Amino acid sequence: MQFISFRVLSSRIKAISAMMKDKAVPKRKKLLVILGIVYLFLPVDLIPPVLFPFGFLDDLVLWIWIIWHLKDTLDQYWVNDKEQDFSKEFNKKDIIEGVEFTVEQEEEKDER
Repeated sequence: MQFISFRVLSSRIKAISAMMKDKAVPKRKKLLVILGIVYLFLPVDLIPPVLFPFGFLDDLVLWIWIIWHLKDTLDQYWVNDKEQDFSKEFNKKDIIEGVEFTVEQEEEKDER
């Protein structure tokens, strides 16, 4: 089982809004999040909220399951951890100083 840090968990929670806005995400995944929110605010729970701190345990377990179930989809929508594209920054620049190179292309031979 993979260790989940609070940073990963919070990043996945933040990614829910971006996932919900994307039209390419299947409706069943969006419905899972919506039903989780509805259950969170429903007055009827499996464990009543009167039994504090155990009253929120069912909500917590449900949301951990939802986030675990959607982890691959949510990881695509992380806002802060986007990979940086260096291709534009280093395009046509010498990355290693003092080294010159040329790219030669071989001519294709017509084999008939």
